[in-house]
Amino acid sequence: MDFLNFWMSLFPELDKKLKMAVIADSPKEFTKKSLKNALILSLGFSAMFFFLADKMGWSLAAVPLIFISFFLGIFFLGMKKPDAIIKKRGEEIDRDVLFAGRFLLIKLNSGKPLMNTLVEASQSYGVANKYFKEIVRQIELGTPMEKALDHASYYSPSEKFRKLLFQISNALKIGIDVTHNLQATLDEVVTEQMLEIKKYGKRLNSFTMFYMLMAIIIPSLGVTLFAILATITGIPIHNSFFFGMVFFIILIQLLFMSFFRSIRPHINI
Repeated sequence: MDFLNFWMSLFPELDKKLKMAVIADSPKEFTKKSLKNALILSLGFSAMFFFLADKMGWSLAAVPLIFISFFLGIFFLGMKKPDAIIKKRGEEIDRDVLFAGRFLLIKLNSGKPLMNTLVEASQSYGVANKYFKEIVRQIELGTPMEKALDHASYYSPSEKFRKLLFQISNALKIGIDVTHNLQATLDEVVTEQMLEIKKYGKRLNSFTMFYMLMAIIIPSLGVTLFAILATITGIPIHNSFFFGMVFFIILIQLLFMSFFRSIRPHINI
C-alpha cells in the first residue's frame, strides 16, 4: 500500500460521499488535494511558531509536534468537506421533499405517465427539481427508469427524499400502482415532520429559559450590582469595562442566535 492509498483507506466511503456532495474529483484526486493543502498550511503554521519560539526563547523541540498536529488536524478537517456539503444539501431537500412528493402524486393521480411526471417535476420550482433533472437526464441517455431511480436514491443526501424515490422504484419493479406507495411514504414524511416540530417545541421552551437567564438576566443584574458596589466602595469604573460588557453581551446574543438556528427543523409547511 503506497502513501496515498494509506490515507484513502482511512475513508472507505469517500467515493460515495463525493458523489453525494457532487464533487467532481475522484477519491484519489480529492485525497491528494487535502494532503497538499494540509502540508502547505501546516508548514506555514510551523514556521510562524518557529520564529515566535525563537524570539521568545522557547524550546524548539515542540516544532515537529506542532507540524504533525496541524497537518493531521487540517487534513482530517479537509476530508470532512463532503460531509458538510451533504448535510447542507440534505437540509435543502428536506424543506421541499413534501411538496415534491405531493407534486408527483397530483400529476400521477391526474393520469399522467411517470416519465412525463418526472419531466414536469424537473421543470418545477424548488430545490428538488435539479435532482429530478439528473434522473431524467440518465433516463434520456438510455438508463432504465428503475436503475435511474435506484441510483438517485442511493446517492441522495436526504433520507426523506431517498424513501420517496425508493418507493417509486420499488412499485415499478413489483408492477403495482405507484400512487399507493407514494401516498404511504408522504404520510410517513408528514408524521416525521410533525414529530420534529413537537420535539423542537419542547427543546425551544427549555433553551428559551436558559437564554433568558444567561443572556438577559445575569448580564443586566450583574452590571447593575457591580455599578452599585463600585459606587459604595469607591472602585473606579472605566469606559473600557462597559465597552467590554457590551462586546460580551453581543457575543452571547450571536452565539444563542446561531444555536437556535442550528436546532430549527428544516421543514416548509
